[in-house]
Amino acid sequence: MTANNKPMADAWQDPDDAPDLSRAPWRQKLDAAPVRIGRPKSASPKVSTTIRLDQDVLERFRKTGPGWQSRINAALRDWLAEKG
Repeated sequence: MTANNKPMADAWQDPDDAPDLSRAPWRQKLDAAPVRIGRPKSASPKVSTTIRLDQDVLERFRKTGPGWQSRINAALRDWLAEKG
């Protein structure tokens, strides 16, 4: 035990000191606050699919680190642009 630790009794507050959030103006503030759950919806969401790739192709993309799936998507997009 170290002598520098301060007693925790000073940090405690009586629970009756907390504001009642069910009364005005707290209720209006809480009701007006926007509820945001999860990440924002994308304008062009990705579609989950299953694709079979050669093992060596997949390993080469994975070796490039995080974002390898996005790089596969970019490579396919480039190929489509070349084909017109």
